Amino acid sequence: MDIDTLFKAFRKCRIAVIGDLMLDKYIFGHVSRISPEYPVPVVDVTRQEFRLGGAANVAVNTRAMGAETILIGVTGADADAHSIRQLLEDAGIAPEHIVTDRSRPTTSKTRILSQNHHITRVDHEKRTPVDEHIEQEIIRKIEEKLDALDAVILEDYNKGVLTPRVIREVIALANRHKVPVLVDPKLQGFFNYQGCTVFKPNLSEIAASLGTVLTNNSEDIEKACRELKEKMECRDLVVTRSEKGITICNDKFTHIPAASLEVADVSGAGDTVIAILALGIAAGLSITQSAEIANLAAGTVCQEVGAVAVKPEKLRNACLAYFSG
Repeated sequence: MDIDTLFKAFRKCRIAVIGDLMLDKYIFGHVSRISPEYPVPVVDVTRQEFRLGGAANVAVNTRAMGAETILIGVTGADADAHSIRQLLEDAGIAPEHIVTDRSRPTTSKTRILSQNHHITRVDHEKRTPVDEHIEQEIIRKIEEKLDALDAVILEDYNKGVLTPRVIREVIALANRHKVPVLVDPKLQGFFNYQGCTVFKPNLSEIAASLGTVLTNNSEDIEKACRELKEKMECRDLVVTRSEKGITICNDKFTHIPAASLEVADVSGAGDTVIAILALGIAAGLSITQSAEIANLAAGTVCQEVGAVAVKPEKLRNACLAYFSG
């Protein structure tokens, strides 16, 4: 595999990401004492950072690899929405396809860390499904772009954007235009994605959806995968298995070991996997080749604290080492 030629192909891809947008806020500091008011740690703040999360982080990953990226999602009409739009522009992603819903806050997650360890997290969000007129606007926006797309990613965090109607109509439209649809699901609405191209749950989501207990035993996982793939009617099932790597189920099973890199934080690794999978499929790679590169990409982002976008040069080096070995 010629990695440089492949990375050039990534830059020619056009990817749409639809799903739940989030603003990730990080407050870094150190704990020096316990509060006299209540027995909780007091964090002396040293710095704060805002990053894009959820579907926005997926979009940042595809854009970081050079792909033209369209992001469709929903924010409130608040300061966090402004921050998301600014961060998108800074990342080279036009915010013009973001729909404003004044009835809900922009989803935000505030993480407080001391010495790179999470102390607590504060969430602002509304998880009810978006209204019918918002659904229609999302569907209209993707329908206008489908002819020019190489892949569509549906990124579900169960925050109300990917309603059954949106899912059903986007998959139907994409299939009609022969555009592959890759799905990163959450448990609620898990079986709404029938007919997608690539379905990417993690191990715990498969176990919960099938009402079973799964260990990381390959034989048990393969049995569960066969059952789920039949239910989903998807072309490829890609299962992320944490420290065990990735399993692919189509006409056979392929098990890809996790990249053996130092892990600082797994936040956002799943976003990176679905982004690189989509780029691989859009560039004409097989699902196995795409998953191998996605696995390496996840390994590189896990070396940093918080959700971060894949860095092309780090991924290139990881690919060169992996495919030459």
